[in-house]
Amino acid sequence: STKISWQSPVSSHQSLKIYDVLGNEVATLVDEYKPAGIYNLQFTMNNLASGIYFYKLQAGSFVQTKKMILLK
Repeated sequence: STKISWQSPVSSHQSLKIYDVLGNEVATLVDEYKPAGIYNLQFTMNNLASGIYFYKLQAGSFVQTKKMILLK
């Protein structure tokens, strides 16, 4: 399993999506309004093949994309 943590200083609509290397969205893990706070999300990607993926976190006007490697 994989754990992604983030902190939001203000209440806002937040989304956390997973993309493959071609830019195709393969999963939406969060897509809702959340209050300010610290968040930890643990998830498994059993239905995906090994490889490089990207996750994109959006919280209000903040956007961050990071790379992750899935090894099975």
